[in-house]
Amino acid sequence: MSGELPEIETISEEAEGGITLGVWELAWPTMLSFALQTAVGFVDFVIVSSLGTEAVAAVGVAHQFYFAIFALLAAVTTGTVALVARFIGAGDEREADRVLRLSAALGVLVGAVLMGMAPWSENVVALFGVSPEVVALGGSYLRILLLFNVPFTLGVVVSMGVRGAGDVRTPLLIGVVLNVVNVIFNYGLVYGRLGMPKLGTDGSALGTGIAMTLGTLIWLELWRRNCLVIPRRGWLDGFSLERARRIMRIGVPTALEQIAFQVGLLLFLRVVARFGTDPVSAYLIGVRILAFSFVPGIGYAQAGSTLVGQHLGAGDPDGAARSGWRATGGAMLVMGGVGLLIIVTAPWIARIFGAAGQNTVDLTVIFIYILGAVQPLMAMEFALGGSLRGAGDTRFPLFVILTGLFGVRLVSAYLVAGVFGGGVVAVWCCLLADYAVKATMLSLRFASGAWKRVRV
Repeated sequence: MSGELPEIETISEEAEGGITLGVWELAWPTMLSFALQTAVGFVDFVIVSSLGTEAVAAVGVAHQFYFAIFALLAAVTTGTVALVARFIGAGDEREADRVLRLSAALGVLVGAVLMGMAPWSENVVALFGVSPEVVALGGSYLRILLLFNVPFTLGVVVSMGVRGAGDVRTPLLIGVVLNVVNVIFNYGLVYGRLGMPKLGTDGSALGTGIAMTLGTLIWLELWRRNCLVIPRRGWLDGFSLERARRIMRIGVPTALEQIAFQVGLLLFLRVVARFGTDPVSAYLIGVRILAFSFVPGIGYAQAGSTLVGQHLGAGDPDGAARSGWRATGGAMLVMGGVGLLIIVTAPWIARIFGAAGQNTVDLTVIFIYILGAVQPLMAMEFALGGSLRGAGDTRFPLFVILTGLFGVRLVSAYLVAGVFGGGVVAVWCCLLADYAVKATMLSLRFASGAWKRVRV
């Protein structure tokens, strides 16, 4: 029984009618969840910024690499979302349950393997070409985060599986609890308040790890009590090599895409680092501030992925296409509006990081202007990329990343900085061409409908 994998077939009109949630109903809880997470990350960054520009750069660089772990985890989560959505759309809750449980086990395995990188954390941070002070602080911060890797990966996989089934409110509620705990422990452990030891930047990492562990424990307790949207029918039922291959076949291209993305960002940051610590800090602060405008893109990407997968599982490819385009339009509207608001208020927001130095603040404002201008194009990348992944079409987004990030952004950045002698602002402007190319390629792919014929 556990070794046989059912094909995802067209279901009846009655089952198809079970897809009752629209783009906005799925998008807004995810948007709010990631907005809270982004706000907490922003507060954590503000707390750390009071320790100086080296601390800002150290935490930012460490997080940049830690995101690469999430990239590797995409080999599991992307396949999980696509398959769970398909099986839920086809009315097969039992197979959705099997996929979720096996994915959780794979997530733990990925987390355990990556945790083994902790002893080399300083070497990893040094790859970004930052100063020795930043390497020492960032290496210690990253080492602590890596020690919490297993609960992090397990919690992420379960959360993504539940989202693929259409439940976006439970992750929101758990995220609220997690974020409150994160702020309390970050504040207490960085400054030595609330009866906690004063640990500086290490305290921020420890506080984040404690919060992630608590969130995962809540997920596990809900799962044990069978309170999740996907009914649990056992723990080991359905564990098979073929099912694992199916999950990974969908997810591995996305993992490669995300790894390529993180490597590309590392290389781009190395170009920025040629101009000193202040531009590096400004770049990292600007990304943190503009992360608030990325949140709608994440929400609409998740909505598009879930609905495209469910409609395809229900034998409704036209409904899947409509959902993808609606998600894209919503993302462009909301991200463009939030990005414009951040651009207008950039001089005031950047002053929050005044402890990092006036030059850093001034450069941060310029970077916000540049990245804020491409928010509609970024929205297209988020929503269309998410919709294609929900259909199981994960190879084309990988090709898009390789073309836009490496073929356009990095090549032009190296030419501007190394050949033409341009400054850091000119290097940042290379982002404009990158996002224009990626948005165009994804739009043409989704409009072609080739993703409707991808076998998962």
